Amino acid sequence: MTAPTHHEPHGDSLGIRLNWLRAAVLGANDGIVSTAGIVVGVAGATSARGALLTAGLAGLLAGSMSMAAGEYVSVSTQRDSEKAALAVEKRELREQPEAELDELTDLLADRGLSRDVAREAAVQLTARDALRAHARVELGINPDELTNPWQAAGASFLAFTAGALLPLLAIVLPPPSARLWVTVVSVLLALTFTGWWSARLGTAPAGRAMVRNVGGGALAMGVTYAAGSLLGAAGV
Repeated sequence: MTAPTHHEPHGDSLGIRLNWLRAAVLGANDGIVSTAGIVVGVAGATSARGALLTAGLAGLLAGSMSMAAGEYVSVSTQRDSEKAALAVEKRELREQPEAELDELTDLLADRGLSRDVAREAAVQLTARDALRAHARVELGINPDELTNPWQAAGASFLAFTAGALLPLLAIVLPPPSARLWVTVVSVLLALTFTGWWSARLGTAPAGRAMVRNVGGGALAMGVTYAAGSLLGAAGV
């Protein structure tokens, strides 16, 4: 008889992959909603393909660059904080090794180990790599997988761009009589999918997530279309 195998992934890498995937889904969702709001709003004022393409492309570029810059700044700050915390921990290990060993013992004991087992584990972890042990147990940081601001910025840029392309193409490719409805239906279907996928990643009920996503996108398009129609009627 073949022994059963267990392939469930564990460790920090799984959490990091899920975080990146969740960020990609949310970035694509932002690209869909914001660009759809722009092009539908402009469609309320004019049916000129050039105006729709210009507005949609401007929204795509502005949004993707804004997302990338914001993510770069945010993740750079997080990385600086992680590196600073590791530097402090390295200095404390050098200056107060016994106190740090006691601290690691306490942390392991707080996680349910008996005092003796916690002490033995702390001694072994310290002997193997003291900084790594304290980084993982005390700080919750993996020194080998610090956050990368360039990766975060690139992922946000690509995710937003991928999402924004859908409403942009949907508004400029169909004939004028079908542009608005093709865009609205395409966007709502895409938001249904991103709502379902984001709920799946977070193990949350999919129904409510999809309703919130679709409702928010529909509201955004309705508001911008009404504003564009009013401006178009006023000759602005």
